[in-house]
Amino acid sequence: MKLGRRIVVLCGMVIGGLAAAPLSAAQVPPVSDAARAVGFVDVRSVVPDAVIDLRYATSANFVGAPLYPAGARCLVHESLAAGLRTAAAVVRRGGERLVFWDCYRPHSVQVAMFEVVPNPAWVARPGPYSKSHETGRSVDVTLADATGLVDMGTGFDDFTPRSHADASDGVSPAARANRARLREAMEAGGFTVYSGEWWHFDGPGAAVQRPIVDVPVV
Repeated sequence: MKLGRRIVVLCGMVIGGLAAAPLSAAQVPPVSDAARAVGFVDVRSVVPDAVIDLRYATSANFVGAPLYPAGARCLVHESLAAGLRTAAAVVRRGGERLVFWDCYRPHSVQVAMFEVVPNPAWVARPGPYSKSHETGRSVDVTLADATGLVDMGTGFDDFTPRSHADASDGVSPAARANRARLREAMEAGGFTVYSGEWWHFDGPGAAVQRPIVDVPVV
């Protein structure tokens, strides 16, 4: 697969997610004992109207094949809960919802990704520790409204300069404004955008090297 290939989003997937009634915290199934032991929560218990579209549970990613099992859940570290609630509230005021493309990522999946694209500019090199997605402290997100995904200028896993958070060449003014709105909402929740990917946001402690975490995502 060419690294510049743009992943096309099937809007029906997102529209269907938007049509579903949000779950209450009590309706969200409990996470596994292993996930709970490392402080993970299901993002739906934090953001009830979140649209979950985990791309690594599908073939709509740069690998071109599922890396997560069917039924994979968006798990995040509990330290992100308050910030995600804040960010979701900000975008909700504008009639939009947060769409989660990736959350916690097992270390074994990170290894598999790097084997496909061994370029640290696009895929973090696995090390003898976990951080960022591997500790549930980073998320890949975008916005959706009642009609589907909001135009951000690229899709997910677009390995081109247009994916840079501050890109202007090849990115329309409307898409830049949409990116800025997403970034402002996430920053209100204490998240920081990764300069190389407009969709990637790091929560507090994302850069800290921690023992390897490799718990089930279901």
